[in-house]
Amino acid sequence: MANPRPKGHNGLGQLRIIGGEWGSRRLTFPDAPGLRPTPDRVRETLFNWLATHIEGARVLDVFTGSGALYLEALSRGAGMALALDNNAEALASLRRNLDMLGCTVGQVSHTDSLRYLETQTPAQFDLVFLDPPFHQNLLPAACALLEARQWLAESAWIYTESEISPSSVGLPGNWRLHREKKAGQVYYALWQRSAEVTA
Repeated sequence: MANPRPKGHNGLGQLRIIGGEWGSRRLTFPDAPGLRPTPDRVRETLFNWLATHIEGARVLDVFTGSGALYLEALSRGAGMALALDNNAEALASLRRNLDMLGCTVGQVSHTDSLRYLETQTPAQFDLVFLDPPFHQNLLPAACALLEARQWLAESAWIYTESEISPSSVGLPGNWRLHREKKAGQVYYALWQRSAEVTA
């Protein structure tokens, strides 16, 4: 991967929470294939963009992996957050981290993320993180399900991380690009939903 995983001990990866209540805390996660936490510099940029939108927000992390974005949002005052992933080992580690941090508003679900979005009763979220495993074409399907099944609050913010420019993915027409950058081979972007579809 373009972004090497920081190494912890005993084959574990390590991530650092940047800001908020748990700022500078270092946590471990399984060093498994495909788990690549969003790099510190990218996370810092993203949460600077979101600075006035985190407090009290309802957050959904669709492909949580190591939980780096999810934990950062909770550290910075999200009202609640739900993490989805199909990697049981990663989610067990994330649950342990939540327990260690004394977090009571973080929920974790071991599931196929797309199937969850397709079949579960939707709740509306203010902020959604979409950082799926690369080269599996998961991003367009996840975006379509979020919009079609009404998982998004009227003016929700959506963060995407992808191996190709997100503007070429074909995202819902009512998502307005707020910011986009590239770090190494990774494109990351922040979108805001509008209730009205634009032509």
